[in-house]
Amino acid sequence: MSNRLMSSSDPQRTATLLIALIVSLFAVHVAKDIAAPMTLAVVVGIILAPMMDLFARFRIPTGYAATIIMVLTLGAIGLLIVAMEPLLWRITDTIPTIRYEMQSLVYDLRGMVRGLDDMNEQMKQALGGAGESGGGGDAGSALPTVSDALFLAPVILGQVLVFAGTFYFFLLTRLEVYSALAKRIGGVAQSSVIQQRFRNAETLVSRYFVTISVINICLGMALTGVLMLIGLPLPWVWGMAAFLLNYVLYVGPALMAVGLLLSGLVHFDGLMVGAPVAGFLFLNMMEAQFVTPSLVGKHVSLNALLVFVALVFGLWFWGPIGGIVSIPVMVIAAALMDDSVVRRTMGGTQPG
Repeated sequence: MSNRLMSSSDPQRTATLLIALIVSLFAVHVAKDIAAPMTLAVVVGIILAPMMDLFARFRIPTGYAATIIMVLTLGAIGLLIVAMEPLLWRITDTIPTIRYEMQSLVYDLRGMVRGLDDMNEQMKQALGGAGESGGGGDAGSALPTVSDALFLAPVILGQVLVFAGTFYFFLLTRLEVYSALAKRIGGVAQSSVIQQRFRNAETLVSRYFVTISVINICLGMALTGVLMLIGLPLPWVWGMAAFLLNYVLYVGPALMAVGLLLSGLVHFDGLMVGAPVAGFLFLNMMEAQFVTPSLVGKHVSLNALLVFVALVFGLWFWGPIGGIVSIPVMVIAAALMDDSVVRRTMGGTQPG
C-alpha cells in the first residue's frame, strides 16, 4: 500500500517541481533588470569570498572588509570600461569604412558570380526556357542616439546600485546565508557537511577564475605584442578586449575574430588583411588546446556540450549578463556536487 502511494506521489512530485521550475524561470526572466545583477553580484561575491577570509586573518572587521572589496571591484570595473572606450569610439568611427569594404567585397563576389548567371541564362535560352535574374538589397543600421542613451542611463544606474548592494550584503552575511541554506537543505545532521561544500565551492571557484584570469591576461599581452608587430592601431585595446571576451567561451573568441577581420579589412590590403585574425586564432588555439586544459583541468572539469548549452541559454535568457554568469554558475554547481573535494577536505569522514 505504501509503495503504491509512493509510486503515485513520485510523478506528482516531479510535476510539481517541473511547474515550480518553469514558474521560477519565468519570474526571474520578467524581473531580469533586478534578478540578473543580483545573480552577477552573488557570483562575483563567491569568486572574491576568499579575500574576506584573508581580511579576517588580519582581524579587519567584516563591514570594513566588505566595503574595501566592493570599492575595489567597482573601481576595477570602471577602469575596464574607461580602457575600452577608445575601442568603442574607434568602432563607431570606422563603421562607414567597414560597410564600404564589405560592399566592395560583395560587389567583387557578385561580379565573379555574374559570369555563371550569364552562362545559366544562355543555357536556358538554348533549351527553350526564359528567365530573369535580378536582385538588390538595401540594409542599414541605426546607431544609438543621445536620447537612447539618456533613456537607458537610469536603468543602467539602477542595475549598478542593485549589483553593489547585493554584492556588499552577500559578502557581509555569506556565512549566515550558507548556514541557513545548509539547515534548510540537509537539516541539522547534514548541516556541517553542506556548509563545508559551500566553503569548498568558494575555494575551488576562486582558484578556477584566478587561473583563467592569469591565462586571459597572458593571452591579451601576447595579442598586443603580435598586433604591435603587425602595425594594427590600438593594439593594447584589442589585447584588453581579448582578455575580457575570453571569459565568454566560444562566443567571445568568435567576436574577437570577426572584429580583427573587419579591422584588417579597414587598415590593410592584400594578404595582410587576414594577419590580425590569423595571429589571434593561433594564440587562441595554443591557449585552448594546451594551456587551459593543463592548468584548469586540475581544478574543474566541465563538459563542453553543457558549457555551450548553458552559454547559449544564458545569452537568450538574460542577454550579456546571462552570458557572463552562465559559466560561473556551472562551475559553482560542479564544485558543490564534487564529493571528492569534500572527502579530501574532511579527511574522508563524510557521512554516507
